[in-house]
Amino acid sequence: MLSNYLKGLIERAKKNYKTIVLPEGEDERILQAAHIITEAKAVKVIILGDESEIKDYYTKNGWSLDGISIIKPENSPKLEEYTNLLYELRKEKGLTLEDAKKLALNYNYFGTLMIKAGDADGMLSGANHSTADTVRPALQIIKSTHKDRSVSTAVLLVKDDQAYVFSDCAIIIDPTEKELCDMALAAGETALKFGIEPNVALLSYSTRGSGKGEGVDKVRRATEMAKEALKLPEYAGKGIKIDGEMQADAALDAVVAKKKAPDSEVAGKARVLIFPDLEAANIGYKLLQRICGCEAYGPLMQGLNAPVNDLSRGALVEDIVGMIALTAIQADSSVN
Repeated sequence: MLSNYLKGLIERAKKNYKTIVLPEGEDERILQAAHIITEAKAVKVIILGDESEIKDYYTKNGWSLDGISIIKPENSPKLEEYTNLLYELRKEKGLTLEDAKKLALNYNYFGTLMIKAGDADGMLSGANHSTADTVRPALQIIKSTHKDRSVSTAVLLVKDDQAYVFSDCAIIIDPTEKELCDMALAAGETALKFGIEPNVALLSYSTRGSGKGEGVDKVRRATEMAKEALKLPEYAGKGIKIDGEMQADAALDAVVAKKKAPDSEVAGKARVLIFPDLEAANIGYKLLQRICGCEAYGPLMQGLNAPVNDLSRGALVEDIVGMIALTAIQADSSVN
């Protein structure tokens, strides 16, 4: 059964009908999710895989293929075009034309090249691939929006239709203060994209100097950098608020916030949580998902020129439906 939050995502995706590539057509969860999202007429789906096998699966289940295209990269009339595109993008990095031909046949590369060529708006992978397999083509082909800022990820955690943004849950293992700053700014914009209040807390085991240590100092400096960056014209009028270092209870609980950080605009009202390292973020969101029953959507890539998102390999069909909708919403440049 689809949750109210997931239904809301699907309704938002309907408003701007986007084309999303799913390169893992061998996975039944992907095929089921594609059926649900296209039945809702929310997204145009392109599935990469064996056409006869996918058609047989849909026929067996009595499902329509309206709104779904199936492409086997090996047989695509655009394979040569995509190969040449990849070669031109990467030849200065030493990629040969022969190697470009091999890479273009990799389904994650093929799907990413479809976005670069303007034949799709976004891609979702990871049901059967590692995060690195999904992210590497995106970084090489789509590239980051800002050359001087790091690309990171976020997970949307939803409980009782209340959504939070957690970052970074998948890529940056031990972020520097600059990377934490970039992460906080990107996660604030991710929150805006999905209608979440952009109150950003940089988390620590310390609130306002209650604890000492190198990690605390790093989070504090990252917070100062992020607050300074918010003065840039690109953030004017967006309403992003950032504070830290802050313990999780001070970030989320208004009563605790009054005691620990009474002058903070974020404490007690945080909806975006920036974790000090990947271990804390990944463990935290999975605990909330499995013990507390939170819906978890992600990891969503932040800071790319077009959305290429990653699935947890343990994703349920409903999770994949939500991620397709989220990817489509990310692809809508009119949503800020």
